[in-house]
Amino acid sequence: MEFRVVFGVVVVAFMLSGTNAQSDEDFLSVTLTQLNTTDVCGTAPLNTKIVGGEDAPAGAWPWQVSLHRRPYGHFCGGSLINDQWVLTAAHCFESTSTVGLEVYLGRDTQRLPNPNEVSRTVSLIIKHPNYNPSSFNNDMALLKLSSPVRYTNYIRPVCLAAQSSEFKAKTPCWLAGWGTIGSDVPLPYPERLQQVSVPVVSNTQCSNALRRNRANHEQHDVCRSGRGRKGHLPGGFRRPDGDKNRL
Repeated sequence: MEFRVVFGVVVVAFMLSGTNAQSDEDFLSVTLTQLNTTDVCGTAPLNTKIVGGEDAPAGAWPWQVSLHRRPYGHFCGGSLINDQWVLTAAHCFESTSTVGLEVYLGRDTQRLPNPNEVSRTVSLIIKHPNYNPSSFNNDMALLKLSSPVRYTNYIRPVCLAAQSSEFKAKTPCWLAGWGTIGSDVPLPYPERLQQVSVPVVSNTQCSNALRRNRANHEQHDVCRSGRGRKGHLPGGFRRPDGDKNRL
């Protein structure tokens, strides 16, 4: 069985300093709980039936975004958390330059027309100040869209888990994305969004497994099992919670 850390849970604020900051804003603080205040978060009206490890129906994951860098195309996924902010992985960005960066929302496939999608450029990238590229601890980043998006059945934000959230072992969670579907096996044409359900693994079990592989596990990370996994689907971790999905 394979174990992977899929996301850090405890995130309160990001601080930024650098060339993207205004002179009067040497440090920009963005509190995630303040960003994610909409009543429609975590709801997917078109997601009536989910089967893991296969094509996701259009609109099944309305918070899923596709990140593109011109002229290279898709390189990472992310999750819409309100009408102007996206949460993604810090390892997707070697720098905080927004040149050539585009975000596609409401996208279904990478190679066919997507009538329900919109796109935005990015005005700001904020990487977690404690991101460690060696261990991938705090592997999170925020993207500010160039302008707000209008919510539709195909474009909606995901809810953010509270700081006190607990993810018990065997809790089902969902992975979605446009990544490879096996070792060196690319997603076939038309590169439709994929989804798969995997269980959460307890911190104790995950820590023991990672220790054997000389890897570290932080208590604020969530581990999931590789059993039942169809390839690598970067793009985030979602946990059903009643009638809402939380990141």
